[in-house]
Amino acid sequence: MDRTTAGEPSPSALIDARIAELGDWRGQVLAHVRGLIRAADPEVEETWKWRGVPVWEHAGILCTGETYKAVVKLTFAKGASLDDPKGLFNASLEGNTRRAIDIAEGQSLDEAAFKALVRAAVALNTAKAAGRRRA
Repeated sequence: MDRTTAGEPSPSALIDARIAELGDWRGQVLAHVRGLIRAADPEVEETWKWRGVPVWEHAGILCTGETYKAVVKLTFAKGASLDDPKGLFNASLEGNTRRAIDIAEGQSLDEAAFKALVRAAVALNTAKAAGRRRA
């Protein structure tokens, strides 16, 4: 396991451990979407927040990867501001900020559309960060 300077496991190592401890389809889905996120944004930073939630960040939170009994939920922090032409968002649709993708056992994910959402989230975060720097 990777270790941080304080001797604690790194966020990436904690995510590895979560995937292994799940040991079922949820771990497989989480590992798969993690790979898609990394492929879409090679500069993504993995973090671990809120007592055990994998989080992917680039100039702010892109999305979280929560695991429940019936679904793996990928919540995009600014999902309501992202175009979703393929209709991947299927949960948390009522709010003004977040949007989520719930993936149930046996359900497939449009990989190209998902990577496009990740890249759009990165673009939104980096544009907002650049605006803050100019202000």
